[in-house]
Amino acid sequence: MVGTGVSREVVRHAYDRTLQAYDRTLLFAPLLRFVCRGPTVMDAATRRWRTALFLFMLAAGTGMASWVARTPAVRDGLDVSTGSMGLVLFGLSTGSMAGVTASGPLVRRYGGRATISVGASLIVAGLLVVAVGTSLSLAGGVFCGLALFGGGMGLAEVAFNIEGAAIESIIEKPVLPVLHGCFSLGTVVGALLGMALTAAAFPVGWHLSAVAVLIAAAAVRAVLLIPHGTGREAAGTANSASGQGGWRGQLRVWQDRRLVLIAVIVLAMAFAEGAANDWLPLLMVDGYHVSATAGSLTFLAFASSMTLGRFAGGPLLERFGRVKVVRVSAVTAAVGLVLVIVSPSPLVAGAATVLWGLGASLGFPVTLSAAGDHPHDAAARVGAVATAGYIAFLVGPPALGFLADHIGLRLTMTVVLALLIVASTLAGALGSGRRAGTEPAPVTP
Repeated sequence: MVGTGVSREVVRHAYDRTLQAYDRTLLFAPLLRFVCRGPTVMDAATRRWRTALFLFMLAAGTGMASWVARTPAVRDGLDVSTGSMGLVLFGLSTGSMAGVTASGPLVRRYGGRATISVGASLIVAGLLVVAVGTSLSLAGGVFCGLALFGGGMGLAEVAFNIEGAAIESIIEKPVLPVLHGCFSLGTVVGALLGMALTAAAFPVGWHLSAVAVLIAAAAVRAVLLIPHGTGREAAGTANSASGQGGWRGQLRVWQDRRLVLIAVIVLAMAFAEGAANDWLPLLMVDGYHVSATAGSLTFLAFASSMTLGRFAGGPLLERFGRVKVVRVSAVTAAVGLVLVIVSPSPLVAGAATVLWGLGASLGFPVTLSAAGDHPHDAAARVGAVATAGYIAFLVGPPALGFLADHIGLRLTMTVVLALLIVASTLAGALGSGRRAGTEPAPVTP
């Protein structure tokens, strides 16, 4: 799927010693080496490629959690209601949707590396604009910054999943769960940092500006290791064979009933994950009257459980298959969410977010992997399903915010609960794909 021409290998070889020396300066290098190790045999170029994806997802997760952990402080600084904060968050959702919609065509035309580079630039710019908008108490500025940030995340998201699916096809081992696990690990780091700086009353603007600089450094490092033209080569091959190209090819993949069901599952599971990412700190602050620091601590528990679930996902998927894993995951998340909604104790509710996080952890990466597990149009299918997932991020934050203004955030989460039940019911759609030998027998949803 990805060319390994001599010229590229010569360039890679020239970089080797410099990159190895720089590895020792990376804060998370030992952890990344631990994550990347394993019995799978792969060439050096593929190993560097995989490490680059892990590194950038780690940085992106740190940026996302840094924003989420400071949402109560941002809301107070902007002096807006919960419903108005939903409108501000709409900037993140709108940017994400625009980014993920544009990402597939850009990957097919220019390749994943170029798309990721643009996305990283928008992420950094967005965080800086949010920092300035917060410091000046400009809700419109924060909205615009979140739109840039979301656009960058959307562009990078599809490209990264296409890259990860390509590596899976090469090494024939799950990669996407660990890839998203690195994002979740980044959210843990960001949540810890956010909690500490919230307790210290550190200015939000300076906090987000520093995170933007760190993400920029990680992005430069990662892009050097990503090969050229992954999605472009795959899309060109698929489109020439099937006669489907551009937007027409992107739309025609929806004729597959199985892909439609997968999209519904990813929408539901992404909604469950996004609801926590957007509202969990405020849910604890407003619904259980805890401090902002305690709200950040609760989000940390959620992010930690997401990380654990994703790093443990590979062996579980190999042993039990996608259907059982996603079905049990959805039920686990639903149980945790029920406790968050009905519990009279903030301690019980906080502990229940661990179940919520464990259950939601594998939904998004496993459904994307299932979408790409097809002999034709893998890039278009991953892009289409990722778009469905981002619909949840587009509709979720403002809709939940408006509803919460009337019934409160705790009762609002019953919408998420209903979607988790739907995901569990439809999980059988994940049971068939091109790698039939690695999956249990197909199950009719």
